[in-house]
Amino acid sequence: MWTRARIPFSLIWALVLAAAGLGGCTPAATPAEAAPSMAYTIETVAEGLEHPWSLAFLPDGSMLVTERPGRLRLISADGKLQAAPIAGVAPVFAQGQGGLFDIALDPDFATNRLIYLAYAAGTRKANATRLARARFTGQGLEDFQLLFEVTPLKDTSAHFGGRIVFLPDGTVLLTLGEGYDFKEAAQDLGSDLGKIIRLNRDGTIPADNPFVGKAGARPEIYTYGHRNVQGIVFDGATGIIYAHEHGPKGGDEVNVLRAGANYGWPVITYGIDYSGLPISRYQKKEGLKQPLLYWVPSIAPSGMTLYTGEAFAAWRGDLLVGALAGMHVRRVDLQDGAVVGQESLFAELEERIRDVRQAPDGSIILLTDSDEGRVLRVRPQAPR
Repeated sequence: MWTRARIPFSLIWALVLAAAGLGGCTPAATPAEAAPSMAYTIETVAEGLEHPWSLAFLPDGSMLVTERPGRLRLISADGKLQAAPIAGVAPVFAQGQGGLFDIALDPDFATNRLIYLAYAAGTRKANATRLARARFTGQGLEDFQLLFEVTPLKDTSAHFGGRIVFLPDGTVLLTLGEGYDFKEAAQDLGSDLGKIIRLNRDGTIPADNPFVGKAGARPEIYTYGHRNVQGIVFDGATGIIYAHEHGPKGGDEVNVLRAGANYGWPVITYGIDYSGLPISRYQKKEGLKQPLLYWVPSIAPSGMTLYTGEAFAAWRGDLLVGALAGMHVRRVDLQDGAVVGQESLFAELEERIRDVRQAPDGSIILLTDSDEGRVLRVRPQAPR
């Protein structure tokens, strides 16, 4: 006869969540178990990249790709990886999860040639996520300008956040993490840790930010109560901002952002500690936002895009989420802002997916996270 002591804690926790109706989203069948909703082919665009993290499409069809150790690489429109890295990138703190993160083109790039970079800077004992911008000349960066640095500095090499998205009002959002060891800081409005911040494109603070003028609060904060946000997209058709964050052991979340809102970490969570012990007794609490979607077990979400192209018509309006631990891309089927289904894609690659982007032609670009990372292009399979 079993006793409580002999039942694995993870099983007890799963039963508790199930009994409460909080068991998370059941993972969709993988491609090995069911045919994908659309047929596709996958081709290698470039390889030999060291932990590629993000990419941006240039007007001429070429791509700029960040490598986590601190290099910015150029891939031509015909798939040739330029041997020499782009000059002018600031030194990065490339330990643990630190390094060079997201890259984004200024909305007016065609005229101003500005790019934005998110990266970790400092030392093992004192480091932070930064946002900077510079002018891309075609071969290098000029006029490199630091726009923002997280306060306070931290002494861990984990949970930096590091994703960038522009909003149509001329502002930019930067996602952050809480540094892993400082989860309580996610609830502290006097700290940038565990927040998403909003800046003007020149790094100044928008006057209408939700905490401007509030005593003890940092004015750059847009939302708080986050763990480690590594995916964010703006839906131009609906005005919705979607962001996802890593949970601990279980409890990865996709959230709909509202200015000034508290997303609960670590007061509420659908995950448990890596030790198997609970982090909080609560999954819901008044005043704290519930996720649109959460995953138990974790898939370790990374880059994310909202698909709007014609090439994969059945996926229009859906989120495509890279999964590191899950080694696939999770398609989140959205209808009128609600999740109506999920599907695991590209699991046959058996690779950690760091970023997912929609190319200008509607194909999908994937970055694989390894010492020999690849840039892959997914196209619809041609009819036989």
